[in-house]
Amino acid sequence: MNLLGTRRGRLATLLTVATAAAIGVSGCSSSSKGGANKIAIVAYSVPKPAYDALESAFKQTAPGKSASFSESYGPSGTQSKAVSSGQPADYVAFSLQSDMTKLVPKFVAAGWNSGATKGMVSDSVVVIVVRKGNPKHINGWADLVKPGIKIVTPDPASSGSAKWNVLAAYSHVTADGGTDAAAQAYLKQFFQHVVSKPSSGANATTTFTQGTGDALISYENEAIAARQKGASVDYIVPTESILIENPAAVTLKAPAVAKDFLSFALSEPGQKIFASKGFRPVVANVAAGTVQGANDPANPFPTVAKLTTIADLGGWSKVNDTFFDAKKGIVTKIENEVG
Repeated sequence: MNLLGTRRGRLATLLTVATAAAIGVSGCSSSSKGGANKIAIVAYSVPKPAYDALESAFKQTAPGKSASFSESYGPSGTQSKAVSSGQPADYVAFSLQSDMTKLVPKFVAAGWNSGATKGMVSDSVVVIVVRKGNPKHINGWADLVKPGIKIVTPDPASSGSAKWNVLAAYSHVTADGGTDAAAQAYLKQFFQHVVSKPSSGANATTTFTQGTGDALISYENEAIAARQKGASVDYIVPTESILIENPAAVTLKAPAVAKDFLSFALSEPGQKIFASKGFRPVVANVAAGTVQGANDPANPFPTVAKLTTIADLGGWSKVNDTFFDAKKGIVTKIENEVG
């Protein structure tokens, strides 16, 4: 099973990807303040290590040799709102597709997701991060709701990572043939064990590595990045998880160099940089290579036996309404009930 492209019918040729990246993807630009070669990145917090590396590598290319960058990182939903409120942005990257579509068509073109990767620049899966040596013997979702287990996961009100985590927890029940009622019952147990809900995925990792909780629900790439930085943690790729799909685009008024940067992020060298930081490539046939920090560096991205996609759940419009609506959402009601 190929997790990296089959579910969206992605094309394997990098030429198509690079061409698509330049189509209709250019909003509120910083170029007037920083010159034609200045790229303002506004992104969710988790991929910062990847973008730091991408910037350095892009500057070594002909299109990027004169490029300079400014960066703003934070919770995905918060960053999307900031751009819609006027924060200068040339290149935008979010945890959720719905955070991107909120900017269409005023800041991002309607065709931003018409390319080979459907607007996605990186993939990941939800994993369970535990203390080194796994002292609480947590091996899957069922172990998280055992007596005494304390969970750290970001706040769904601000964090895209949190939404992926909650959907993975929910869908692990339905993926095994369970009913929606059984999945909601599990979510209630899950939230009864949550002891901290930081504002973003990156902040959740910091909270956990500083000593809070027994388990952190996180992106696979965030777990790998934490280990690359020397964090004393292990992680489990559960039998049932969800495919995390992260979009990126350039804004309507972005300079040409921002489009070149997006094309570079989707090129083979760019995707290998994402892989080196723990992200699963979105372009078919890109070999990840050895990834330090992964459970098996030589085989860093194992196949997930039962992998749910957001499409399986009806798409983000339905999911946000069903699970995260501020009044009637399943998660909202459960959080209010649990307290």
